[in-house]
Amino acid sequence: MSNHLFDALFAAAPPEAVAIRHDGGLLTYGDVELETARWAQALESLNVQPGDRVAAQVEKSLEGLILYLATIRIGAVFLPLNPAYTLTELAYFVGDAEPALMVCDPALTLRVEKIAGSAEVVGLNAEGRGELYDLAQTNLVGGPPVSRAPEDLAAICYTSGTTGRSKGAMLTHRALESNATTLKALWRFTDADVLIHALPTYHVHGLFVATHTAMMAGASIILQSRFDPGSVIAAMPRATALMGVPTHYTRLLAHPGLSREAAADMRLFVSGSAPLLAQTHQAWRERTGHAILERYGMTETGMNASNPYDRERRAGTVGFPLPGVELRVVREETGEPLPAGEIGGIEVRGPNVCAGYWRNPEKTAEAFRADGFFVTGDLGCFDEDGYLTIVGRDKDLVITGGLNVYPKEVETEIDSIDGVVECAVIGLPHADFGEAVTAVVAIGSAEATSLTEGAILARLVDRLARFKQPKRVLFVADLPRNAMGKVQKATLREAYAGLYSAAS
Repeated sequence: MSNHLFDALFAAAPPEAVAIRHDGGLLTYGDVELETARWAQALESLNVQPGDRVAAQVEKSLEGLILYLATIRIGAVFLPLNPAYTLTELAYFVGDAEPALMVCDPALTLRVEKIAGSAEVVGLNAEGRGELYDLAQTNLVGGPPVSRAPEDLAAICYTSGTTGRSKGAMLTHRALESNATTLKALWRFTDADVLIHALPTYHVHGLFVATHTAMMAGASIILQSRFDPGSVIAAMPRATALMGVPTHYTRLLAHPGLSREAAADMRLFVSGSAPLLAQTHQAWRERTGHAILERYGMTETGMNASNPYDRERRAGTVGFPLPGVELRVVREETGEPLPAGEIGGIEVRGPNVCAGYWRNPEKTAEAFRADGFFVTGDLGCFDEDGYLTIVGRDKDLVITGGLNVYPKEVETEIDSIDGVVECAVIGLPHADFGEAVTAVVAIGSAEATSLTEGAILARLVDRLARFKQPKRVLFVADLPRNAMGKVQKATLREAYAGLYSAAS
């Protein structure tokens, strides 16, 4: 038996082909395979067994990517965690997933050990150095990849709705391999491609969509530790493709170096993780001569839909269902499919869909229809030509800079502050971030409180990751409610819709 995902990642390219270019030089596919063997042996020396979870809260680096591949190689399950998470947030993920190994910044190991339970804690810093790196360098060669079947788990990625605790989406070898295989063909990736990789690797978009699609085509990756507009533009003459979030494209448009000449050798620009404004789509075409290809996916399913490669890439839509993936728009209460033009809940079925939520059978049962369709929680509609448009989210999820923020988590923290009567967190249109996290705080009356916007924001610094912290805090006497007493977030979004455009 083979290691389903790992073998697929190395099947397309000969060992001498360039796999990754980075600040320190380049690695061939043969080099990467050898490094994964060394790191796999290091993981095994730390008693990581097939099926164990390896949690990684590390900054993006070449070594961080090797760690992921090595985890898959030994049949363990990778758990990527945003480096911005606070210790409080981290404690939940570690407690729920119960990893055998926790990898974090060496400067934080003593603090992380206090919440790590039985997990071994080792360090790996932003430069890819630390205890785990040193351990890997002592190995000359490791054993062959551990056998893993298509249905075995490869990763657990935490997501959530707007209420309750985060849920760990269980992603199988089949789900990740099938999605990348489909995207490789749909987006015409070959071994002649060079992908600019400026996405974070704690997120499905960067870790799976970008990395897997390129490797399964035998393409090369220009690995950049973070998104920097100047660095991305400088790499374009040596590249053919870029995957980014809307924030990346707005920041590239603001850079004077972006031009038709700079993008002349590029063939594909892909955007996802958040809605791309139609004006961004148009401005990009006018500036570079390229039409951005927008697609639609989520943590639990990988990619579900994409604008076409050869035909019209229609602004404001996410295109058509991927080959082999079924998408439908339904009446949420009954599951009845709706005709084109009618808005309903988006549901998906296919090999790309997760196996459910980690240790959460109740939420898993809620997420799937009896016929196997996964309930995404997104709202949308098909037009007469079959293009899918996402019109909102039924549980008010906020996507800012391509990252999910769940209002209930932010609201809970703000509600705990003395003087706050109640809080509603919403997403408002923002030219740079797509949506800006915004808190509307009910205080009863201004005379009854000494709360200020700065005071509330200061209280959240050590409680929430920076991307979850509100960009603005607005004060009202009372929150608007319907007849049933439910806060009307739609009313708030409408009332403050121009907040950030007015500020700019």
